Parts: sequence; structure tokens; C-alpha cells
Amino acid sequence: MAHAPGTSPCWSVYLVRRSDGALYAGIATDPERRLVAHRAGTGAKALRGRGPLTLVWSVGVGDRGLAQRVEAQLKRLPKDQKEQLVASARFARSFLGAATGPVQPR
Repeated sequence: MAHAPGTSPCWSVYLVRRSDGALYAGIATDPERRLVAHRAGTGAKALRGRGPLTLVWSVGVGDRGLAQRVEAQLKRLPKDQKEQLVASARFARSFLGAATGPVQPR
């Protein structure tokens, strides 16, 4: 994702589904580009050899620090609640609302 000179990039939190159904949480300025890196084996070690990989949820949250805090919260969720994030925009808004303000899941 390109951003204007002198401005900070918008960081996103995302979930990738592995072939075994597990969900991996991460952050990136461009989740689609990061998925390409994961598929190429140059992303997170936890995803290497676990394909096919599918980006199932992402949302822009703002600066990197906020994205890291939201990612940490997301990683602590049980799998059933992560699945709710994927399935329900309403649940996603309630999860993200306190930390980030109004956001629109993509």
C-alpha cells in the first residue's frame, strides 16, 4: 500500500487460514502483499509448509503500535472467537471498537 510522502502508512491486522483450518494473526501495511510473502515461504515460519493459505479477514487500524496491541489481543482469543471475527462484521466491530474506534472490516 503506497502512502503519501511524510505520512505514516496505515497498518492492518489480518487473519490467514492454514490448510489445517488454524488461523494465523499478523500485521502488515499491505495484507495482500504479506500473503504473497507467506505463500512464497518468506513470511512467518509458522506458515511455512502449511498451505494453501487464504487471507480470510483484515482491517486497517492505524499506526504500528496500535496494530501490534490489537494483534496481541487477537492472538489471545480462542479459535471460536476468531472464527466469529471472520464470519461477523458486528462481532469484529465490537472486538475492535474499544481499542481502535470505528473501523470497517475489509
